[in-house]
Amino acid sequence: MAGTEVEHLVGSLERLRATFAWKARGLDAAGLSYRLPSSALSLGRLLKHLSRAEDEMFTRKLWGEPVSEPWRSAPWPDDPDWDFNSADGDSPADLYASWTATVDRSRASVRRALADGGLDHEAHLGWNGTHVSLRRLLFDLVEEYGRHTGHADLLREAIDGVAGEDPPADLAWPDPLG
Repeated sequence: MAGTEVEHLVGSLERLRATFAWKARGLDAAGLSYRLPSSALSLGRLLKHLSRAEDEMFTRKLWGEPVSEPWRSAPWPDDPDWDFNSADGDSPADLYASWTATVDRSRASVRRALADGGLDHEAHLGWNGTHVSLRRLLFDLVEEYGRHTGHADLLREAIDGVAGEDPPADLAWPDPLG
């Protein structure tokens, strides 16, 4: 409750990840593809999009390394929303596994950057000779999850009535420095 800046920032991201995981978990293909009439978003599309956001943030933007597959070979020029659109053809197991594996890689990448400069670690991403910090990238991903966790709240409640703010204990967010 009175932690360091790192603990609060990483803890906020982990809380949002856990809340998103709660809202997206345990659904079959029909549940993951369900859309509200006013939106093209589904929980499956959000799982895949957030997998891409994690990989972009903590691979390309943080380290300047190539993103992993399927992002590296995706047909972005033909379909700029490929991460959303292609999710419709993915199995629930693949969507869940991809998101989980990407989050695990992101956690390792953040730990690596924290060990190499803390929140002030200079990221690869920059403009005009100025590079963003790990702090900025973490804030950006917190914002991304905040927006999409709100979407997930609405989608999951419409699917089966699951509602609430914090995930159950089995999805509690981990110690941010653990």
